[in-house]
Amino acid sequence: MFALTVKNMRRSRHRVPLAIDDVEDAFVLPRPLRRAVRFLVSLGSGRINIPAHTGTVSTVLLFAVTGLYGMSVGGHGQAVAEATTSAAGFAIEDVKVSGNDETSEIEILQLLGLDGTTSLVALNADAARQKIANLPWVQNVEVRKVYPKTVEVKLKERKAYAIWQHGAELSLIQKDGSVIAPLRDNKFAKLPLFVGRDAETSAASVEEAFAKWPDIHAQVKAFVRVAGRRWDLYLDNGVIVRLPEDNIDGALARLTKLDKDQSLLQRDIAAVDLRLADRTAIELTPDATLRRQAAVDARNKALKKAGQDT
Repeated sequence: MFALTVKNMRRSRHRVPLAIDDVEDAFVLPRPLRRAVRFLVSLGSGRINIPAHTGTVSTVLLFAVTGLYGMSVGGHGQAVAEATTSAAGFAIEDVKVSGNDETSEIEILQLLGLDGTTSLVALNADAARQKIANLPWVQNVEVRKVYPKTVEVKLKERKAYAIWQHGAELSLIQKDGSVIAPLRDNKFAKLPLFVGRDAETSAASVEEAFAKWPDIHAQVKAFVRVAGRRWDLYLDNGVIVRLPEDNIDGALARLTKLDKDQSLLQRDIAAVDLRLADRTAIELTPDATLRRQAAVDARNKALKKAGQDT
């Protein structure tokens, strides 16, 4: 009895085979659709519990997404984002600028584009940095957003090394010869003046050549580049010193000795020519030339008179 019962139970677990006609009439959904059909059947039968207010929340989300999409397509997304975040307490109220000696804070504020309601969240720090980096004196810049209401701008400015005169224009240059900005005032009047084509790129090298001769260097008013090969020195007393193309150090040594022994640079001369290594040529001023000629004439007359008397 027990064995028979077990046998019947085992048979009941097997599916009853369909007849050939039943197989032809049966319809089986594709596998990807079965889960969706089961969900819809469960939803319709009430076996799935839907939280309260789900419909309201879904409607609100639908309208919100639609509105955001419309603002994005219409180009109003940025304005809405700024207005929203500003109202939430992120409006920029403080801008801290450091490292600026020559760069105007007004220029920086203008490039940041602040209008009193600009949101810190919406501010594009990288774009602001790129704009500020294009200012003439700026070597590099860092723009940081400090929440909730502050922007920090840290500058490193270029250093003016000299003034370069090219034609009628005067420009401030760095030590490597790159132009910073046009010269606008007398603030940098004490910087050395370099004149002529290629003078700006050779400025650092000629300055280094004067390191051993500070007394001469202190008297130079302008370094004038001649034919892109050599320098003429214009001293503050009007004397011109013509240097050779090579061995500037040797020429300055000769000039220093002449000035020490004979006070050459304090005399009434127009120029000192040091281009030849074996000789130094001195050019007198027009007044000195006239005086010298008058002295020579007087001496000749005196000699002539002395000859006649004898």
